[in-house]
Amino acid sequence: RELLKTLLGPVYGSPIEQIQILPVKTATELQKRYLVFINRDKVGLQILPVDGNPHKTSALICHPSGVAGLTLSYDGRYAFTAGGLDRSVVQWEINLSALEAAVSLGGEDLTPFYGLVAGGREGKFYRELEDYFYYSQLRSQGIDTMETRKVSEHICLSELPFVMRAIGFYPSEEKIEDMFNEIRFSEYVDTGKLIDKINLPDFFKVYLNHRPPFGNTMTGIQQSFDILGFTNSKGEKVIRREDFLKLLLTKGEHMTEEEMSDCFATLFGLNPEGWKSEPAASSVKGSEICFEKELPDEITAEIFTTEILGLTISQDSGQDPTVSEVGRNV
Repeated sequence: RELLKTLLGPVYGSPIEQIQILPVKTATELQKRYLVFINRDKVGLQILPVDGNPHKTSALICHPSGVAGLTLSYDGRYAFTAGGLDRSVVQWEINLSALEAAVSLGGEDLTPFYGLVAGGREGKFYRELEDYFYYSQLRSQGIDTMETRKVSEHICLSELPFVMRAIGFYPSEEKIEDMFNEIRFSEYVDTGKLIDKINLPDFFKVYLNHRPPFGNTMTGIQQSFDILGFTNSKGEKVIRREDFLKLLLTKGEHMTEEEMSDCFATLFGLNPEGWKSEPAASSVKGSEICFEKELPDEITAEIFTTEILGLTISQDSGQDPTVSEVGRNV
């Protein structure tokens, strides 16, 4: 299987639509390369290789009504963008020294990455991440054990998905496996050894590089219901309760009946707080759940998001509605 690495690229409101690498004239220039990119309405510059550092990229609006194309001059000194509806071509002078200065001013190590989460290094999110990271050490050693604790700067890779979900990122099993492989083989070329643990700084980078860059949107959830559901008498796209449960058991990374019951029982607060937080409790049987009582006959995207998952829907002016968590009970 080919080993891939996921890294956060330029994030300026919409996905990148076209890129071009700046040409080089000498062998020394190959040590640091640059690419020019466009997205829906912006042109930008990125230092290579991409590593998730937000200071290594810069962009500005070039055509507010939409950019249609990008090309570079033969010597890499200028970029040209073509608009769509505005029927214009704009010439841009490329200033690499300004971008390099921004990188130097942005700081070293993790300093540039702290700004990618709310509140930065001293904010509530990062403090909670630290708490969950070190709590996972207690979890793996047993919450109720009376043995002497082994304090470490690392957690086992097996704990990674639990911490990811605790801070509000719910990767698929395939993405979790990609994370595992990325970490396991990160030093294999240089040392020939596999990595089976991760420290907090590296975990933080993995989280930033793998989380959805534009968040989870209601549009994406609604599109799934448009495909999987049907239009009811009220004109809403819905999925019947029986079909909804069948999809969870048979499609994609499907659940077993026990897993599905456990998840819903936890979501609806039928299991005690902290239930199954320890590996030793994995054999404990959870609360029985009556789906006919807990789930409506017809489920809409909004019911699924707010009433079942317990997420809030936020709407910013001119942007797609996004969903965010209000509780971490799964």
